Amino acid sequence: MDFNISKDDLNDFFGGPAFLAWARMGNLHGWGGPLTQSWLDQQLALQKWILSRVLELGMTPVLPSFSGNIPAALKKISPSANITKLGNWNFVDAKCCWSCTYLLDPSDPLFVEIGEGFIRRQVKEYGDVTDIYNCDTFNENSPPTNDPTYISLLGTSVYKAMSKGDKDAVWLMQGWLFSSDSAYWEPPQMKALLHSVPFGKMTVLDLYADVKPIWKNSSHFYGTPYVWCMLHNFGGNIEMYGILDAISSGPIDAPWIEQNPVVYKLMSEMAFRSEKKVQLLEWLKSYSHRRYGKAIHRVEAAWEILYHTIYNCTDVIEDHNTDFIVKFPDWDPSNTSSPLPQAHLWYSTQKVINALRLLIDAGNNFARSVTYSYDLVDLTRQVLSKLANQVYMDAVTAFRQKDLKALNLHSKKFIQLIKDIDILLASDDNFLLGTWLKSANKLAKNPHELKLYEWNARTQVTMWFDNTGTIQSKLHDYANKFWNGLLEGYYLPRASTYFDYLLRSLREKENFKMEEWRKEWISFSNKWQASQELYPVSAEGDALAISKASYEKYFGKKNWKKNKYHFKTSGKQVLRFTQ
Repeated sequence: MDFNISKDDLNDFFGGPAFLAWARMGNLHGWGGPLTQSWLDQQLALQKWILSRVLELGMTPVLPSFSGNIPAALKKISPSANITKLGNWNFVDAKCCWSCTYLLDPSDPLFVEIGEGFIRRQVKEYGDVTDIYNCDTFNENSPPTNDPTYISLLGTSVYKAMSKGDKDAVWLMQGWLFSSDSAYWEPPQMKALLHSVPFGKMTVLDLYADVKPIWKNSSHFYGTPYVWCMLHNFGGNIEMYGILDAISSGPIDAPWIEQNPVVYKLMSEMAFRSEKKVQLLEWLKSYSHRRYGKAIHRVEAAWEILYHTIYNCTDVIEDHNTDFIVKFPDWDPSNTSSPLPQAHLWYSTQKVINALRLLIDAGNNFARSVTYSYDLVDLTRQVLSKLANQVYMDAVTAFRQKDLKALNLHSKKFIQLIKDIDILLASDDNFLLGTWLKSANKLAKNPHELKLYEWNARTQVTMWFDNTGTIQSKLHDYANKFWNGLLEGYYLPRASTYFDYLLRSLREKENFKMEEWRKEWISFSNKWQASQELYPVSAEGDALAISKASYEKYFGKKNWKKNKYHFKTSGKQVLRFTQ
């Protein structure tokens, strides 16, 4: 507002509560907003509360600084300013006006003015609480030129704006830009940015060091101080995955999130360890003892299997969550030249099924353990979701072979798996859609905010972009979740409609009507995002009993002939089952 930006201009700039992270990174603007005054007041009070507690604990907080991401209105207010309209964010359809953001060039004098003013306003509001400021330039957007001289000037301007506001400022920067656009950030460009500030005045977060460590290929960021980080999960997806070996050694070699607690437990411990590499089998025994309260041989054996399978992903593929229930393939199966979609799989599914059997068999020892219940539900879900992937593959194969009977059989089995997994997830408080929606709705002060916050919460975990045409957002299912309520309320109707289209195509001897399917999917998604029906917020059912029943239904030997399915594995290939 000091630079004549009105409140209406800011309403068009800030994203909604569920999309603020991407708005702050300069990837999109306005989507899910506008933010209400009560939201802003709540956030200001929360920020001051957090800062107070951080300081009480003797920690140094990190506050943001100006990165050049600006409201579009500044173009009109300062027509002579060097402002670039960035291209559509690389995940979004070109028609999405909200994905076109504006960047004030760091070489423009206005950049330093706004940057200095931003720091001074923060100091006035919060006090002199830090000298460390985060700033991420060109996050998944490339600079207009790869000229090292330009990049060096860019970095110098960013730091100048910080240091004019705080003479002792240190720039903390995520290294994600180096990972996401390695073709652009070659050694000359990296050096130009990293060496554009005095030594010791920049620290880089090697954000994806657990999979693609930048420090190894950049001579330790060319002398710039850095922090080894674990990214692990891109969309908060509920997929069991990790690289325990890398986590147990990476932070030494280099000078409770809502999923995969074992990964975050190990990562948290590494800050306090000095040995070259943790003996992971012994550590996992200790971990299971502490997590469940007692030592049981079957549990130790189960975790040893999980260590060598699920938590040993070394193929450097970023998208681990490709389960077809929650990330439904958007393709035309009538196009026989198009290969079948493949879900990412890096381990022997039969071995993980064996681990599940061991964990189930130990269940009577952990009647009151909430951590055992969580792990049991999560592992059962993992096993069933991989089975569903193969059921989907068999269904579309039957479609291509024009086998109506087989298609009908496999589609019904896929739908049944969704229903069974939904019942399983209902048995643990940690896997409920209702909890997520309630946490958003609790912040509302009036009916307008209630509708806005629920829409944000629903949209983030489903379609993202509201498009009534035939090309939906490429971000659909980005933040998908295996949550009770979301499976039967959202994923099941979507899958049912899809298989109805497949079956109708075979009966009427026509190609799959891709455009009609997409329109119906998008229309349904828009209606679901705007709805406000209630979902359970407390668990229901016995997790152990449900897990046992699921195991016997799909993997128990006595049911193989009854269900006319048998199971095979081939090394680390996909679990196959055929009629």
